Amino acid sequence: MDNLTHSLIGAALGQAGLKRKTGLAMPALIIAANLPDIDAPCVLYGVESLAMRRGITHGPIALVLLPLVLAGLLIAFDRWQARRGKRPEGRLPVHTGWLIALCYIGILTHPFFDWLNSYGIRLLEPFSHQWFYGDALFIVDPWILAMLGAGIWLSRRRERAGADQWRKPAKRALIGICAYVLLNMAITTGAFKGLRYDGPNVQVYNPVPIAFWRREVLWRDDGERYVIDRPEFFGAAQSSITDERHWSDYKDFGPTNMSDPRITEWSKSDPAAKAFLFWSRMPVAELHDDHIILRDQRFLGSPASGQFTVTLRKPNP
Repeated sequence: MDNLTHSLIGAALGQAGLKRKTGLAMPALIIAANLPDIDAPCVLYGVESLAMRRGITHGPIALVLLPLVLAGLLIAFDRWQARRGKRPEGRLPVHTGWLIALCYIGILTHPFFDWLNSYGIRLLEPFSHQWFYGDALFIVDPWILAMLGAGIWLSRRRERAGADQWRKPAKRALIGICAYVLLNMAITTGAFKGLRYDGPNVQVYNPVPIAFWRREVLWRDDGERYVIDRPEFFGAAQSSITDERHWSDYKDFGPTNMSDPRITEWSKSDPAAKAFLFWSRMPVAELHDDHIILRDQRFLGSPASGQFTVTLRKPNP
């Protein structure tokens, strides 16, 4: 998910009452909720960063060690302020156990919400390079942002007014998010059950922005053709060409071209292409005599498609 969503999740947990457990609880929750994204500067490497993102900093070793590092830094910061006489008077005493616990709570929300979209996450890195996908939420979900934003704002407003029940709006927002996530997981599961397909097709149920109840159905047939279907309702599509449904019924379809032997040969000397092929869940190729354009089916037609495109050229002899 986007970092604003991660930050609001941490803030909502704090406003639900966790911020009263120890000093620096709110910074711990918000920073920890974003902490796995310390791999973000790798985007400076361009397309090659696709092989680095959502990997080792999102895996089990990082999820164990990073909260301890963050808690240590926050404790050191608190003591540094105290020595300089600049520690805020209203700050609660820092409880080491609670601070570490909150760092773990915050950081564990990150891989869960990253897993929920179709971009994917390598949850077991460095022990396994396998990608995991939830296909349940769009990467920037306005409904989640609205619920979290409203819950935090109402909670803060009540707290400033001295109301006893100031935690309730944040708690309700978090309950609403849980219900919303479960609903979207059920929609994706319903899409799986509502579709018919023949053969070993790759299936992706791509969430779309705003219209959370809809899914783009991405699949391939045994003849190495790809299809992007946009049914009115998630259970109304079929994922195989039948007598009732033909290629002309689909707006976006075409050959994947991934069996072209030049792709394997040329990519050996192209780090960007190797990174792309490692990352891509559904690669498609546009073939030319002197170059090949690689794209990912999930992002065809998306404004962000340019970020996920590689031009593969024949190596110099």
